[in-house]
Amino acid sequence: MICQNVQVVNEAMFGMNEEQISELGLTWGIAIFIGFMLFIIWDLARKSGAGKLGTFVLFFVLAFGMLGFIAKQVIKWMMGL
Repeated sequence: MICQNVQVVNEAMFGMNEEQISELGLTWGIAIFIGFMLFIIWDLARKSGAGKLGTFVLFFVLAFGMLGFIAKQVIKWMMGL
């Protein structure tokens, strides 16, 4: 048999398994991405001269989709999952 001496390596990357890497990427990666999107919204409001009400509307409407992700993380934390 040709593959007689091949050993299967079951090592984790950076000392973490796939589930831990996915959880880390989903939690911190998306959080950093949300922060960057908030910066983009702020920059858009500043460069367009939106004023206080316009800035509030921009943040409320454009950042509303992020609220679901943040709420999910808070609920998971409160439930201890």
